[in-house]
Amino acid sequence: MAAPSSTDAIFRLSPRIDLFPILHGSGDVAQEVRDRLTGRRCDCLAVPLPPSFEGPLEEAIADLPTISVIVQQEPHSEGAASVNYVPVDPCQAVIMGVRVAIGEDIPRAYIDLQTAVVEPVPFVSPDAYVLKNLSYAAFAAAIVPMLRPPEEGAQQQARIAWMAFQLHQLEMEYDHILCLCHFADWPWLRLAYQQRTGYRSPEPTTGRPERYLVDPASLYFVLGELPFLTELYERRRATVYSDRHVSIDGLKELLLETRTRSQTVSEEEGQAVPTWVTPQLLQLYLQYVRNHALLDRRLTPDLYTLVLAAKQMAGDDFAICLLETAKSYVYQDHEHARLPHISAGLGQFALPDEQVVRATNRLQGTPVVWRSLSLRPRPPRRTSRRWSYLWNPNRQCSWPPEDSKIESFHTHVREQAKAIIGSDLAKSEKFTTSMKDGIDLRETLRHWHQRHQPAHPKRLEIYVKEIPPARGNVDTVIFLFDTPADPERYSWQATWFAEHAQESTLCFYATPFLNNMIAPGIGQSRYGGALFIFPPRPIPDIWTDEALGFAKTLEERLIGAGARHSRETHIALVTPVSPKSRWRQIANQFGRQLVPIPMSRFSGQMIDRLRRFHVLNGHEIRSFAAQFIRE
Repeated sequence: MAAPSSTDAIFRLSPRIDLFPILHGSGDVAQEVRDRLTGRRCDCLAVPLPPSFEGPLEEAIADLPTISVIVQQEPHSEGAASVNYVPVDPCQAVIMGVRVAIGEDIPRAYIDLQTAVVEPVPFVSPDAYVLKNLSYAAFAAAIVPMLRPPEEGAQQQARIAWMAFQLHQLEMEYDHILCLCHFADWPWLRLAYQQRTGYRSPEPTTGRPERYLVDPASLYFVLGELPFLTELYERRRATVYSDRHVSIDGLKELLLETRTRSQTVSEEEGQAVPTWVTPQLLQLYLQYVRNHALLDRRLTPDLYTLVLAAKQMAGDDFAICLLETAKSYVYQDHEHARLPHISAGLGQFALPDEQVVRATNRLQGTPVVWRSLSLRPRPPRRTSRRWSYLWNPNRQCSWPPEDSKIESFHTHVREQAKAIIGSDLAKSEKFTTSMKDGIDLRETLRHWHQRHQPAHPKRLEIYVKEIPPARGNVDTVIFLFDTPADPERYSWQATWFAEHAQESTLCFYATPFLNNMIAPGIGQSRYGGALFIFPPRPIPDIWTDEALGFAKTLEERLIGAGARHSRETHIALVTPVSPKSRWRQIANQFGRQLVPIPMSRFSGQMIDRLRRFHVLNGHEIRSFAAQFIRE
């Protein structure tokens, strides 16, 4: 065993008692309790819970990692049923202490006052993650100035006096006692012990505490840490790996697991797998979360901050997936358990008899409040299919905000294509009297060696470049988002004409929107490829045009249509792969040239959002479509 250090004097209550203050609901503090019990000699652990909880609590701890609660009924007040409970949470410092004491065969003494009704003491604590770089003694000393004494005649004062009396009795039997107490009780418990404060007898209670399993969907309201992080703590414990930094490294694992589950869900639903959730985006996400947590005066983020950042940086689908992942806990299997289970809420329990009661946590951590965040989940497959049956095939139109975005992007691509055409005509010459269009560093450095020749030394010659204005224009842009395109997946091919002079004539192949109805009269589709012609003009439907019968693939028909209907020589082609020779041959048949632009030049997240578009069943749907369409 390690020898006591000088810093432990702050925890010394008497030669036989160490008073160790704790915070409830913190995995970092639970680790400190575990290290304290395993690193120093102790022959009794004093637990701040009433003796009536001892039996069911230690039985529940033996069943960990299955999460359960020990519930005690309270007398009815004002006609409303109420209970108090102890969550058997591996990240609770008290539960960790009892769990280690059972494993080390250390006797336990439950010293809290037995009360019929529990009066909670609100306590907002600093972030315990600071313990990674700060000693527990310094952390405890820093909290002392913010502690307030209990009110005269309050239940907290009676509990403190009773625990002080129990400690006096324990030190007559044990030589080395470790007493766990909450920070809010710590200085006043020391004072009551030293002054031998008078105490009152325990109150009779309504029945014995009962044990219930917690419904997996409501574990978040019972656990101090996120259920996913609690699962990581238990997984590290089972595999004997270090869990020292799970409170932060676990958030990274949460993100990676969310990305994996999001991709799996997309594959199962036949949707395109998002590939733009890159390590760079996750790094920016973590920086955003860190800054948001600092604004809340914390070092580690809460669930609201994590989901809010996911919504703003990766969209509603990813945010919902992260929320569901954070609330998952694989060890909770109540279907095959013999115990009854309950559902938990914020300060409420739904008992097995469907009675909803007020619930008070005896190990309450940082207070939790409701915060609103708008997330639009995907409708159930059955509901989506029912909406598709109501679709009128003779009426459909686009969603104007999406039209504006893709038209703006299409204009940007046309300007880039014109710049590429002009760069091919650039030439370099020696500097004489004019800088032309700027210094050509590449050509200047290419002749750099000539000035160092011993036989014919020369002074440095500077080369400048001249970029003549581009000849011609670009009126046709082709996007090939997915190559090679699967005709079965992109089974919807259409030609849309412009509603006004600022829109392009659009030809595309995409996924069928009837398979993904997000609301009544609103279907979502995804481009596989698209052809834009601007200024708009009427053209034959390219998918039934016999003049394009030579095309064997969707890409070839799109390129052939662009070459046939373009009035300019150059056609911009945005594609994730290098243009194939067959594509160039098709363009040459009509006297056109392809100007390739790699798709990697643009943000993957932006491309993913542009590919996703919505089809409305009539212009009147536009009046309420914004309520269902996620940007």
